[in-house]
Amino acid sequence: MIILIQKLKIYMSNKEQLQNMVNSIFKLSKKVRFIGVISDSGKILLSEMKSDTYSLLKKENEEKFCKDVVKRKKMRKEFDKSLGKVRYVNVERENISQIVTYVNSKSIFITVEPELTVDSKALLISKIKKITTSIK
Repeated sequence: MIILIQKLKIYMSNKEQLQNMVNSIFKLSKKVRFIGVISDSGKILLSEMKSDTYSLLKKENEEKFCKDVVKRKKMRKEFDKSLGKVRYVNVERENISQIVTYVNSKSIFITVEPELTVDSKALLISKIKKITTSIK
């Protein structure tokens, strides 16, 4: 019973840490639409859409997309030895910009409005990386 209580405390502490991180990222820019935290096993640990924003994907497509983020992470790791670790991934689409950063055994998936300038996006990514460095 004691071990179960300890595991629950750790889980709640991690969940609170992730929620604080998500809140901090949303505060960085009004252009942030969505934040998902995904484990390396593909489990969505936390996902949140900005309150006044609607998703461009259906719920089941969001879940598939998050799982695909993990698949792509595994594919990229294949080249870490020769090219170095991936710092972040930025995908520009017509309706959305996607940013993925990797922290330990988690992927942080963020979508932002497409009209954000390249310089603004670079600054945003830099700030996101600072916020996410302490995530376990």
